[in-house]
Amino acid sequence: MADQPVFVLVRPQMGENIGAAARAMWNFGLTGMRMVDPRDGWPNPRAVALASGAGRLLDHAGVFATTAEALADCDYVYATTSRARGLTKPVVTPERAMAEARGMIAQGRRVAVLFGPERAGLENEDIARANAIVEVPANPEFPSLNLAQCVLLTAYEWRREGPGIVAERLEMAGAAPATGLEVEKLAEHFEERLEAAGFFFPETKAANMKLNLRNMWSRMPLTRADVQTLHGMLRQLMRGRGDGL
Repeated sequence: MADQPVFVLVRPQMGENIGAAARAMWNFGLTGMRMVDPRDGWPNPRAVALASGAGRLLDHAGVFATTAEALADCDYVYATTSRARGLTKPVVTPERAMAEARGMIAQGRRVAVLFGPERAGLENEDIARANAIVEVPANPEFPSLNLAQCVLLTAYEWRREGPGIVAERLEMAGAAPATGLEVEKLAEHFEERLEAAGFFFPETKAANMKLNLRNMWSRMPLTRADVQTLHGMLRQLMRGRGDGL
């Protein structure tokens, strides 16, 4: 698809790793896989087995004899590697790379990401064809990732930059949020009972204590059920004191 990057597996060695990479891509909505000279030939039943529900991605994967052929229609190429290669290129994180890729693709450019074989990674001849290097900020004492791990990290960063993805949301689980009036009535109920219990002491600090309590209620993402529960708890406590409702 032209609206997403293509992932190019260069000389992948094991069908299982190809399948795992396909599954990782499909997890995050990527469908464009290409392979360069897979060691065990293609198609590979072990790849299909490991791909699980992502077998459809493998059905449309392109197979090429050389890296140059696999990249022939691409305008910008990233190469993933964890080792210094003695080549002058910008080095970016997967996060930055996929943010840049999304911008380029929006301009109609074709972006590819190269992933090397499992044993030693990409060779300099492959990396020389890339415009930039993607380096995962891994433990410097153990930076090597397997093929599927690297594909998954990059695919995740692509998905994370996509539309409709929010950094945080509140799962309501079927509950309705409390209205402003309901929260106000709850605050009044607590303030009334705390006043009767002598909580707001000394009197010179009472106004600020009440203000802080109101501010606390406004910070809480209360549901209607929460409000009802808190009203009920307070009433029960008052009953235990013989203080009615």
